[in-house]
Amino acid sequence: MEIFLVNLIAATFRVSTPILLAALGETINEKAGILNLGIEGIMFFGAFVGFFAADKTGSLWIGLLFAILSGVLAGLLMGLLSVTLGVNQHVSGLGITLLLTGLSLFGFRLEYGGSSTPPSIEPFQQLTPLANVPILGTLLQQYAFTYVAFLVIVPLAWWILYKTRFGLHIRAVGENPEAVDAAGVNVATIRYSALAIGGGLMAAGGAFLSLASLGAFSHGIISGRGWVAIAIVIFGNWVPLKCMFGALIFGGANALQLRLQALGFNLPIPYESFLAFPYIVTIIALVLAGRNASYPAALLKPYRRE
Repeated sequence: MEIFLVNLIAATFRVSTPILLAALGETINEKAGILNLGIEGIMFFGAFVGFFAADKTGSLWIGLLFAILSGVLAGLLMGLLSVTLGVNQHVSGLGITLLLTGLSLFGFRLEYGGSSTPPSIEPFQQLTPLANVPILGTLLQQYAFTYVAFLVIVPLAWWILYKTRFGLHIRAVGENPEAVDAAGVNVATIRYSALAIGGGLMAAGGAFLSLASLGAFSHGIISGRGWVAIAIVIFGNWVPLKCMFGALIFGGANALQLRLQALGFNLPIPYESFLAFPYIVTIIALVLAGRNASYPAALLKPYRRE
């Protein structure tokens, strides 16, 4: 039982990593007043671009770099549609998801469609500090992605949002863009910047799956994680640290269902019930926490300078 729990905790952090990165990106976007429903497509595109670039160059780091850049460009596209052109944020976000998903699938079929075996790459390896130490060694056996996400990006996102002038501008633009404009700050520039940063984080979350977790790209690689990340942002009340706990809840539920399936219990329930379990847990957590959610006041509201 002890080994089961230790492995479950270790797996929880790994499974939570892509959700956490995407949720932090969406948090920054929504703090600036932009609901980016393109998150699912950006994660999918980041997974494909990262895999494709790593496969062609032989470098996982180049693959990761290109994935992040693809997310930045996708964020800027969202800015063009929602900030500059004033397109409804729901429509522009869903359009980006459809566009990037289609481009990824088209590119994959164009490049790998004739392969008799699914393409794969040698993924990032897990770090093994204190490998000979019982329990602690297992818990610390994680990808570098995971260490960076939890120990660097979470506190960095909090510090930027709440301790820097740029973060103050992001939060102010999401609450009262008119006042920010009156103070001489360019609202469009702040929103574009937030969307670029958020898009890069979302794409990095997708790239984690293809470059580290799986070492491959498939049509179902994201499996709704982008939509879950949006729910986690609401659960976390737009605070990076709380979003981290939300990601851990989903990751823990997902890791648990995977291990229950691996144990091969002869339970009279379909395996689809196990697959649905983490999403059900997320919905329950969202319902319980969403009642007291305090949305940014200018969320979904386009700004036009008078």
